[in-house]
Amino acid sequence: MEKQEVNRGGRSYNYTLPAPTGGLNARDSLDMMSETDAIVMDNYYPSETKVCLRGGYRSYALNNTDTAIETLMEFRHAGGDRLFACGDGKIWDITTPTAVTESGSGYLNNKWQYAQFKERLLACNGYDLPASYHRNSDGEWGWHDCAISGTGLDPRKLISVAVSKQRLFYIEHNSLKCWYSENAGEVQGKLIELDFSTLVTRGGHLKAVACWTQDGGQGIDDLTLFITSEGEVLVYAGNDPGNANDWSLKGKYYVSRPIGWRCVFQYQGDVVMISEDGYIPLSQVMPLAQGGTAGMAYSDKIRGLVLERVRDNKSLAGWQGIIYPRGGYALFNVPVRSQFEQHVINLSSGAWCRFTGIRSLCWGLLNGRLYFGSASGVYLFDEGYSDNGLHILGNIRQAYSNFGNENLKKIQMINPRTKSSTRFALNIFVDTDFDDTEQNYVENIGNTGMTKWSSGDVKTKWSRLASPTGTKWATLKGAVYSQWICSSASGFKGAVVFKTKTRGNLVEWYNTGVRYEQGSGIL
Repeated sequence: MEKQEVNRGGRSYNYTLPAPTGGLNARDSLDMMSETDAIVMDNYYPSETKVCLRGGYRSYALNNTDTAIETLMEFRHAGGDRLFACGDGKIWDITTPTAVTESGSGYLNNKWQYAQFKERLLACNGYDLPASYHRNSDGEWGWHDCAISGTGLDPRKLISVAVSKQRLFYIEHNSLKCWYSENAGEVQGKLIELDFSTLVTRGGHLKAVACWTQDGGQGIDDLTLFITSEGEVLVYAGNDPGNANDWSLKGKYYVSRPIGWRCVFQYQGDVVMISEDGYIPLSQVMPLAQGGTAGMAYSDKIRGLVLERVRDNKSLAGWQGIIYPRGGYALFNVPVRSQFEQHVINLSSGAWCRFTGIRSLCWGLLNGRLYFGSASGVYLFDEGYSDNGLHILGNIRQAYSNFGNENLKKIQMINPRTKSSTRFALNIFVDTDFDDTEQNYVENIGNTGMTKWSSGDVKTKWSRLASPTGTKWATLKGAVYSQWICSSASGFKGAVVFKTKTRGNLVEWYNTGVRYEQGSGIL
């Protein structure tokens, strides 16, 4: 008897897709990205083993005054650290939010650059007399005009200040002149002029002074960097600019042009610069020609995003970088016309993401906590999981994956394994073969008892579709939630889209189970 062949259904395959801990990738083509990268990663932070919703923020100080805060300055002292906010021509002490005091007023500009030296906080803005926060002869702390002078110097033109080799270096606005303390260790008195106009070849003006410690500390091998607006970096060794035997030019390098007056900050032993090529460590790019600096930037993996923002917004105020040790990341504030965004890098893994919905004019630290100034006062960041009571919109579009199989496949079910502090609604679906579809956030965020399918008179757009592409669900509090949900997508590669709109939730995403049927023949 001839054996009859039975036509059985296709076999299902399971695949576990890790969460996109590789972070945002705005450099590689879609078909070349690792499956652990993300094409979009907004308001989710890539840790080493999972991705987590970013922290929120809440009102802190001056939030009922409609005062735009354009500078935050931290003063560290053994007697207690202090935080100052600058706006509306005033400087406020906001260390204690319930006891905000006005420390200074009558200023013409609110964008201050500052440095701390010998129990003083020194600040200048290019329009007002440089200011100093220190204790006077009566033992009282307060802001005072700096007691500095120099031959041919107009102190009101000093726009930036830095410390290197136990000396203060001030930059004169729109010039190639720098003024330094006559004697090491001095915080006031006579300043001496340094004119770089005969040394630079590209013109422009002096933009920043930085101390390159090389070994992460302070020692005789420290170098002083002078950076111009055209990307020329003059590197000096020595301690006394007035002594030719103790001050020498070690090199002149060409890098990309810096952006803004807050274009540099120190990280470990290096100097990080915000530039037209991205966020670059000067120690790595100075020996290179300008054309080679982009690939050495910390931001190389998000190059496309950074270059787009630089092209359209480099002339806007608000560019700033800051290290947030408590969060384990560095944050770069990026002005985007009427709003802002933040590019954030995990300092351990180098993975990037983007924060949105935070209209921050400036950032600052106090006792390890992170704050930002806005058009309506100062806010404490990384506090709770709502934006001052508003929803946080999370959006991840993971890189495309073949789910371990190069053949055509039909994705039947997906299982995002998540953990949250409270119930939350999730919109998740799969795009295939580089199809960039878009599904809006679900509307009834905050409701409990939500299910995938509508019941009774409650209707959702997902349950009314024959092949739903997203789902509403609620997770169990504090536990990793794992449940297979229906999907309907066919193609060779798929990208998981994970979107949340939460208020008061810590959401963590670990991985996604994918179940698919392998195709054969011609569709």
